[in-house]
Amino acid sequence: MDEICVLGVVSALKSEASCLMKLRFPLFKIARIAPATRLCLSGMGAQGALKATQILHEYEVDALMSFGVAAALDNKLVPGDLVLPEMIHSNGVNLPVTLEWRERIAESLPSYLTVVGGTLTDTQEPLFTREEKIKLGEKTGACAADMETAMVAEFAARADLPFIAVRAIVDPLEFSPPPALMDVVYADGSTDVVRLIPRLFNGSVPFKTLFHLGMGMYAARATLNKVVETVSLDFKCKLTDRSHAHAVVSALEADKLDNAEDDK
Repeated sequence: MDEICVLGVVSALKSEASCLMKLRFPLFKIARIAPATRLCLSGMGAQGALKATQILHEYEVDALMSFGVAAALDNKLVPGDLVLPEMIHSNGVNLPVTLEWRERIAESLPSYLTVVGGTLTDTQEPLFTREEKIKLGEKTGACAADMETAMVAEFAARADLPFIAVRAIVDPLEFSPPPALMDVVYADGSTDVVRLIPRLFNGSVPFKTLFHLGMGMYAARATLNKVVETVSLDFKCKLTDRSHAHAVVSALEADKLDNAEDDK
Protein backbone atom coordinates (compact mmCIF):
# COMPACT_ATOMS: atom_id res chain seq x y z
CA MET A 1 0.00 0.00 0.00
CA ASP A 2 1.30 3.44 -0.93
CA GLU A 3 2.12 5.82 1.91
CA ILE A 4 -0.42 8.63 2.17
CA CYS A 5 0.81 11.90 0.67
CA VAL A 6 -0.76 15.09 1.98
CA LEU A 7 -0.73 17.54 -0.93
CA GLY A 8 -0.60 21.32 -0.55
CA VAL A 9 -1.95 23.33 -3.51
CA VAL A 10 -1.22 27.03 -4.06
CA SER A 11 -3.58 29.01 -6.31
CA ALA A 12 -3.46 32.76 -6.77
CA LEU A 13 -6.95 33.58 -8.01
CA LYS A 14 -10.46 32.74 -6.88
CA SER A 15 -11.27 31.76 -10.46
CA GLU A 16 -8.45 29.18 -10.32
CA ALA A 17 -9.38 27.89 -6.87
CA SER A 18 -13.01 27.47 -7.92
CA CYS A 19 -11.89 24.63 -10.21
CA LEU A 20 -10.92 22.77 -7.03
CA MET A 21 -13.60 23.90 -4.57
CA LYS A 22 -16.85 25.76 -5.19
CA LEU A 23 -17.03 27.50 -1.81
CA ARG A 24 -15.27 30.85 -1.49
CA PHE A 25 -12.69 31.42 1.20
CA PRO A 26 -10.22 34.21 2.08
CA LEU A 27 -6.55 34.53 1.24
CA PHE A 28 -4.04 32.54 3.31
CA LYS A 29 -6.59 30.19 4.86
CA ILE A 30 -6.23 26.44 4.40
CA ALA A 31 -9.19 24.70 2.78
CA ARG A 32 -9.57 20.91 3.00
CA ILE A 33 -10.69 19.99 -0.51
CA ALA A 34 -10.09 16.22 -0.26
CA PRO A 35 -9.06 13.81 2.50
CA ALA A 36 -5.36 14.35 1.75
CA THR A 37 -5.39 17.63 -0.19
CA ARG A 38 -5.20 21.17 1.20
CA LEU A 39 -5.61 24.38 -0.78
CA CYS A 40 -4.31 27.85 0.10
CA LEU A 41 -5.28 30.95 -1.87
CA SER A 42 -2.27 33.25 -2.26
CA GLY A 43 -3.36 36.20 -4.39
CA MET A 44 -1.22 37.41 -7.28
CA GLY A 45 2.55 37.70 -6.94
CA ALA A 46 5.57 35.96 -5.51
CA GLN A 47 5.27 37.22 -1.94
CA GLY A 48 1.72 35.97 -1.59
CA ALA A 49 2.77 32.63 -3.06
CA LEU A 50 5.60 32.39 -0.54
CA LYS A 51 3.28 33.13 2.38
CA ALA A 52 0.73 30.56 1.22
CA THR A 53 3.47 27.96 0.73
CA GLN A 54 4.86 28.62 4.20
CA ILE A 55 1.39 28.17 5.70
CA LEU A 56 0.98 24.84 3.93
CA HIS A 57 4.46 23.76 5.03
CA GLU A 58 3.60 24.58 8.64
CA TYR A 59 0.60 22.33 8.17
CA GLU A 60 3.16 19.62 7.32
CA VAL A 61 2.09 18.79 3.77
CA ASP A 62 4.24 16.21 2.00
CA ALA A 63 4.18 17.71 -1.50
CA LEU A 64 3.44 21.03 -3.21
CA MET A 65 1.60 22.02 -6.36
CA SER A 66 1.16 25.32 -8.19
CA PHE A 67 -2.27 25.29 -9.85
CA GLY A 68 -3.78 27.93 -12.10
CA VAL A 69 -3.30 29.89 -15.31
CA ALA A 70 -0.32 31.23 -17.24
CA ALA A 71 0.54 33.59 -20.09
CA ALA A 72 1.83 32.14 -23.35
CA LEU A 73 5.35 33.08 -24.49
CA ASP A 74 5.12 30.78 -27.52
CA ASN A 75 2.86 31.67 -30.44
CA LYS A 76 1.86 28.01 -30.81
CA LEU A 77 0.03 28.08 -27.48
CA VAL A 78 -3.60 29.18 -27.26
CA PRO A 79 -6.03 29.65 -24.37
CA GLY A 80 -6.94 26.29 -22.89
CA ASP A 81 -3.65 24.57 -23.69
CA LEU A 82 -2.22 22.84 -20.63
CA VAL A 83 1.36 23.43 -19.49
CA LEU A 84 2.86 20.68 -17.34
CA PRO A 85 6.41 22.06 -17.17
CA GLU A 86 9.47 19.88 -16.77
CA MET A 87 11.50 22.79 -15.35
CA ILE A 88 10.81 26.10 -13.63
CA HIS A 89 13.04 29.08 -14.45
CA SER A 90 13.65 31.72 -11.79
CA ASN A 91 16.30 34.46 -11.80
CA GLY A 92 18.73 32.51 -13.96
CA VAL A 93 18.28 29.23 -12.04
CA ASN A 94 16.35 26.18 -13.26
CA LEU A 95 14.25 24.65 -10.49
CA PRO A 96 13.15 21.00 -10.65
CA VAL A 97 9.76 19.43 -11.13
CA THR A 98 9.14 15.91 -9.84
CA LEU A 99 9.08 14.31 -13.27
CA GLU A 100 7.66 10.90 -12.34
CA TRP A 101 4.69 12.64 -10.70
CA ARG A 102 4.28 14.88 -13.75
CA GLU A 103 4.26 11.83 -16.02
CA ARG A 104 1.60 10.09 -13.92
CA ILE A 105 -0.70 13.06 -14.45
CA ALA A 106 0.15 13.57 -18.14
CA GLU A 107 -0.47 9.91 -18.99
CA SER A 108 -3.93 9.95 -17.42
CA LEU A 109 -5.25 12.99 -19.33
CA PRO A 110 -7.55 12.65 -22.35
CA SER A 111 -5.84 12.79 -25.73
CA TYR A 112 -7.91 15.75 -26.96
CA LEU A 113 -6.22 18.08 -24.44
CA THR A 114 -3.15 19.88 -25.77
CA VAL A 115 -0.46 19.23 -23.16
CA VAL A 116 3.03 20.71 -23.41
CA GLY A 117 6.13 20.41 -21.27
CA GLY A 118 9.26 22.52 -21.43
CA THR A 119 10.02 25.42 -19.11
CA LEU A 120 7.69 27.71 -17.16
CA THR A 121 9.31 30.98 -16.07
CA ASP A 122 8.51 33.57 -13.45
CA THR A 123 7.62 37.19 -14.10
CA GLN A 124 7.56 39.81 -11.37
CA GLU A 125 4.82 41.85 -13.06
CA PRO A 126 1.96 41.12 -15.48
CA LEU A 127 3.05 41.01 -19.12
CA PHE A 128 1.20 43.73 -21.03
CA THR A 129 2.60 43.44 -24.55
CA ARG A 130 3.59 40.90 -27.18
CA GLU A 131 7.11 42.36 -27.13
CA GLU A 132 7.47 41.77 -23.38
CA LYS A 133 6.41 38.17 -23.82
CA ILE A 134 8.77 37.52 -26.72
CA LYS A 135 11.68 39.06 -24.84
CA LEU A 136 11.04 36.95 -21.74
CA GLY A 137 10.66 33.80 -23.80
CA GLU A 138 13.93 34.41 -25.66
CA LYS A 139 15.76 35.21 -22.42
CA THR A 140 14.58 32.14 -20.50
CA GLY A 141 13.70 29.58 -23.17
CA ALA A 142 10.29 29.23 -21.54
CA CYS A 143 6.99 28.61 -23.29
CA ALA A 144 4.82 30.26 -20.60
CA ALA A 145 5.04 32.48 -17.53
CA ASP A 146 3.26 33.26 -14.29
CA MET A 147 4.01 35.21 -11.11
CA GLU A 148 3.69 32.50 -8.43
CA THR A 149 5.03 29.11 -9.50
CA ALA A 150 8.76 29.85 -9.20
CA MET A 151 8.39 30.82 -5.54
CA VAL A 152 6.56 27.57 -4.75
CA ALA A 153 9.14 25.58 -6.73
CA GLU A 154 12.06 27.20 -4.89
CA PHE A 155 10.46 26.55 -1.51
CA ALA A 156 9.85 22.91 -2.49
CA ALA A 157 13.48 22.49 -3.57
CA ARG A 158 14.80 23.94 -0.30
CA ALA A 159 12.37 21.88 1.80
CA ASP A 160 13.07 18.71 -0.23
CA LEU A 161 9.41 18.25 -1.15
CA PRO A 162 7.96 16.78 -4.35
CA PHE A 163 6.67 19.57 -6.59
CA ILE A 164 4.64 19.96 -9.76
CA ALA A 165 2.94 22.79 -11.64
CA VAL A 166 -0.38 22.56 -13.48
CA ARG A 167 -1.01 25.71 -15.54
CA ALA A 168 -3.51 26.40 -18.32
CA ILE A 169 -2.88 29.16 -20.87
CA VAL A 170 -5.20 32.14 -20.35
CA ASP A 171 -3.76 34.74 -22.74
CA PRO A 172 -1.89 34.00 -25.98
CA LEU A 173 1.24 35.73 -27.25
CA GLU A 174 -0.79 38.20 -29.32
CA PHE A 175 -3.10 39.38 -26.54
CA SER A 176 -2.47 40.74 -23.03
CA PRO A 177 -4.53 42.58 -20.40
CA PRO A 178 -4.06 46.38 -20.41
CA PRO A 179 -2.42 48.09 -17.39
CA ALA A 180 -5.62 50.08 -16.79
CA LEU A 181 -7.48 46.85 -16.07
CA MET A 182 -4.94 45.62 -13.54
CA ASP A 183 -5.46 48.86 -11.59
CA VAL A 184 -9.02 47.75 -10.74
CA VAL A 185 -8.29 44.08 -10.03
CA TYR A 186 -7.80 42.84 -6.48
CA ALA A 187 -5.05 40.40 -5.49
CA ASP A 188 -7.43 37.42 -5.71
CA GLY A 189 -8.46 38.35 -9.26
CA SER A 190 -11.85 39.81 -8.43
CA THR A 191 -12.71 43.20 -9.96
CA ASP A 192 -13.75 46.52 -8.47
CA VAL A 193 -16.72 47.09 -10.79
CA VAL A 194 -17.28 50.69 -9.61
CA ARG A 195 -13.76 51.66 -10.68
CA LEU A 196 -13.92 49.53 -13.85
CA ILE A 197 -16.99 51.22 -15.37
CA PRO A 198 -15.31 54.62 -16.06
CA ARG A 199 -12.41 52.82 -17.75
CA LEU A 200 -14.83 51.03 -20.03
CA PHE A 201 -16.44 54.28 -21.13
CA ASN A 202 -13.19 56.23 -21.58
CA GLY A 203 -11.73 53.41 -23.68
CA SER A 204 -8.73 52.59 -21.45
CA VAL A 205 -10.26 49.13 -21.00
CA PRO A 206 -12.08 48.27 -24.24
CA PHE A 207 -15.15 46.04 -24.07
CA LYS A 208 -13.46 43.84 -26.69
CA THR A 209 -10.55 43.32 -24.29
CA LEU A 210 -12.87 42.14 -21.52
CA PHE A 211 -14.51 39.74 -23.96
CA HIS A 212 -11.15 38.24 -24.99
CA LEU A 213 -10.04 37.94 -21.37
CA GLY A 214 -13.31 36.30 -20.43
CA MET A 215 -13.06 33.78 -23.26
CA GLY A 216 -9.43 33.05 -22.40
CA MET A 217 -10.29 32.41 -18.75
CA TYR A 218 -13.26 30.28 -19.77
CA ALA A 219 -10.98 28.09 -21.93
CA ALA A 220 -8.30 27.88 -19.23
CA ARG A 221 -10.80 26.96 -16.52
CA ALA A 222 -12.41 24.34 -18.75
CA THR A 223 -9.01 22.67 -19.08
CA LEU A 224 -8.26 22.89 -15.35
CA ASN A 225 -11.69 21.45 -14.58
CA LYS A 226 -11.02 18.56 -16.95
CA VAL A 227 -7.68 17.87 -15.25
CA VAL A 228 -9.37 17.75 -11.84
CA GLU A 229 -12.21 15.61 -13.18
CA THR A 230 -9.78 13.14 -14.77
CA VAL A 231 -7.01 12.98 -12.20
CA SER A 232 -9.05 13.69 -9.02
CA LEU A 233 -8.21 16.10 -6.24
CA ASP A 234 -5.24 14.10 -4.94
CA PHE A 235 -3.54 14.60 -8.33
CA LYS A 236 -2.02 11.12 -8.12
CA CYS A 237 0.27 12.38 -5.39
CA LYS A 238 2.67 9.78 -4.02
CA LEU A 239 5.83 10.27 -2.02
CA THR A 240 8.65 10.36 -4.56
CA ASP A 241 12.39 10.75 -4.56
CA ARG A 242 13.67 14.34 -4.45
CA SER A 243 17.41 13.65 -4.57
CA HIS A 244 17.61 15.48 -7.92
CA ALA A 245 16.71 18.71 -6.07
CA HIS A 246 19.81 18.81 -3.88
CA ALA A 247 22.06 20.09 -6.68
CA VAL A 248 19.56 22.85 -7.35
CA VAL A 249 19.49 23.89 -3.71
CA SER A 250 23.29 24.05 -3.74
CA ALA A 251 23.15 26.22 -6.85
CA LEU A 252 20.64 28.55 -5.18
CA GLU A 253 22.88 28.94 -2.14
CA ALA A 254 25.93 29.55 -4.33
CA ASP A 255 24.02 32.18 -6.28
CA LYS A 256 23.09 33.92 -3.05
CA LEU A 257 26.72 33.98 -1.96
CA ASP A 258 27.79 35.39 -5.33
CA ASN A 259 25.19 38.14 -5.08
CA ALA A 260 26.31 38.97 -1.56
CA GLU A 261 29.91 39.30 -2.74
CA ASP A 262 28.83 41.55 -5.61
CA ASP A 263 26.99 43.82 -3.20
CA LYS A 264 30.09 44.41 -1.09
